[in-house]
Amino acid sequence: MKPKYHLFNNAKYALEGIVALFKNESSFRIELYIIIPAIIFSFFLKISFLEHLFLVGVLFLILIVEALNSALEACVDLITNEWHPKAKMAKDCASAAVFLAVLLALFVWGFVLIRLFYAL
Repeated sequence: MKPKYHLFNNAKYALEGIVALFKNESSFRIELYIIIPAIIFSFFLKISFLEHLFLVGVLFLILIVEALNSALEACVDLITNEWHPKAKMAKDCASAAVFLAVLLALFVWGFVLIRLFYAL
């Protein structure tokens, strides 16, 4: 039987997931160590609220996609320990999603910072 929805239990599960990511995924930790200072740095930029929202939003997108990547990799590892071309494809595609999120963040940050630099 499926347990009843409970807001606090679901929030607890989400926090447990974040803790698991931090403990078990070095890429998540590395991204956090870069993203947290970047978010702090963004508060000192003389940019509009919308630009600030984009800068922070693309950084959170990286963390979101990394969490999904880790979940997919855990599921694939749970299903099989043997090498399989479809398992490799699933893991590679999830990694590609993280890579594309990072590229998007670099593009957005680059655009905003270059525009800010030339506005001075």
